Amino acid sequence: MEWSDLRIFLAIAREGTLGGAGRKLGLSQPTMGRRLRALEEAVGHAMFQRTPEGFVLTDNGNLMLPHAEQIEEETLALARRLSGEDHGLGGNVRISCSEWFGTFMLAPVLAAFAKAHPRVTIELVTDSRLYSLSRREADLAFRIKPFAEPAVISRRLLRIPYALYGTKGTRVPTPGDGRGYRLVTMDTAFADMPDATWLKHVLPEAEIAFRSNNREAQARLCQLGAGLAVLPCPLADSLPGLKRIDLGESPPSRDTYVGYHRDLRRMLRLRTLLDFVITQLTS
Repeated sequence: MEWSDLRIFLAIAREGTLGGAGRKLGLSQPTMGRRLRALEEAVGHAMFQRTPEGFVLTDNGNLMLPHAEQIEEETLALARRLSGEDHGLGGNVRISCSEWFGTFMLAPVLAAFAKAHPRVTIELVTDSRLYSLSRREADLAFRIKPFAEPAVISRRLLRIPYALYGTKGTRVPTPGDGRGYRLVTMDTAFADMPDATWLKHVLPEAEIAFRSNNREAQARLCQLGAGLAVLPCPLADSLPGLKRIDLGESPPSRDTYVGYHRDLRRMLRLRTLLDFVITQLTS
């Protein structure tokens, strides 16, 4: 058995297809298939059942899964420990956050940090998916919810105010009504977000014009006159043509949290970057 093929096995088990697993690992679909066949030949058992919907673990695959995950965790733990012992202010730091937060909040701070520390390469990954810190999918993560992982060191970073926005010249709607107005709000998967439920509460008769899980898309639609939208103030206040609309009560603000795996607590470049971000965003 080639131990490296266990990464192939785990990726297919998690993604369910060769294509999805290949994209996860940066490998082609033929390479993924070849490596999987080699693994199955080496152990003498089929690990997956091929179905029209994708790859499903066989009994032997389910037997291998927890052992492969344990090997993966030990390998990642070793990598984290080695990285955590880094005493140089150089190398890579991978950051995970939402799209708008990365663009409007972090980008100016990271640009200033890069000028002060040119030997540190920052990789900024913006996605609504929560990247795993234990699997080293990210070194540093910014989220709107507290971290639940026990091995993560985290803190509340700052509270971000939200407001209702429309284009200049928009008449203020009547609270508790909203008839004749159109809204830009979260998609159905995020319909229980505090700002989405607040908007539904204060303007129950307004018509939903657009739904999106992307704050920048919401802001752009609002800017183009597609409808009113509840937006983070640092994002919307930076866009021309938008104005805050006061209905007598403000949408709920949101806390932002930052976290990293405890094994990286001695990584100098991560600590230096984190201190810089905290100072810039909270001062």
